[in-house]
Amino acid sequence: MNHDPFHWGRPSKETYGEYNYQIANASMQDKSAKYNNCINDFPTMNTQQPMITGTSVIAVKYNDGIVIAADNLGSYGSLARIDDLERLIKVGESTIVGISGDISDLQQIERMLDDLTIEDNYDMEKPNLKACHIHEYLSMVLYNRRSKMNPLWNSCIVAGFDDKGELFLKYADLLGVTYGSPSLATGFGAHLAIPLLRKKVETEEDAKKLSEEEAVKLIRDCMKVLFYRDARSLDKYSLCVISQSRKKIDFHKNLKCEDMKWDFAKDIRGYGLPQL
Repeated sequence: MNHDPFHWGRPSKETYGEYNYQIANASMQDKSAKYNNCINDFPTMNTQQPMITGTSVIAVKYNDGIVIAADNLGSYGSLARIDDLERLIKVGESTIVGISGDISDLQQIERMLDDLTIEDNYDMEKPNLKACHIHEYLSMVLYNRRSKMNPLWNSCIVAGFDDKGELFLKYADLLGVTYGSPSLATGFGAHLAIPLLRKKVETEEDAKKLSEEEAVKLIRDCMKVLFYRDARSLDKYSLCVISQSRKKIDFHKNLKCEDMKWDFAKDIRGYGLPQL
């Protein structure tokens, strides 16, 4: 490795020869270069890591539905760049998709779901897309992109109703991994929110004992904990309540974490004045 401060991290010239700057400037669109009769010796370069990202999406079942929430922050590294980002997407009349990860890929997924909805509306007299169809579609798209070594850098939670009118809650990520559970979370929420959710709802039987008010309070408490502990989160978030009896999705935007108390910070090492 070259340890010159101005070239740090590049291969050593003594070992590998002069650094080829064309590699760093290789075109992301080599196909268009070929169409323009340009010579490009480098293969197509795909996104290697997310840029602007959204953090956790959390969801839990209760006795009559599902509650799902995600905050409104888009982070550029440690910079809080976007504070009004909507990461809960309504698809059709019976599905909510919560997405964390790269925001440009989130927008791509949103466009694909819009196209899917339009195509379904052309083919059917009434909307026919259900949560189970959306989840299967996303899992296939994510696995296909992963297999091409050009993944969509996202994790998704799909909540809503299946084609039998039953509650549906499942997860899919950029590797094509899918599973279902009465309590789900992505991002940092998988470490901080899941233990709190599973204290109340670990099995389907536990979900049947939880009321809507308790489920909403549980999700609100988890969003508060995430704001306390996740440096890439925000105290403003969106929350959806999917009710089976009402056959309705209630979408609540611009909610705030309330009763925030930071007194505990003085007892955490690295905060406040030293204890004498």
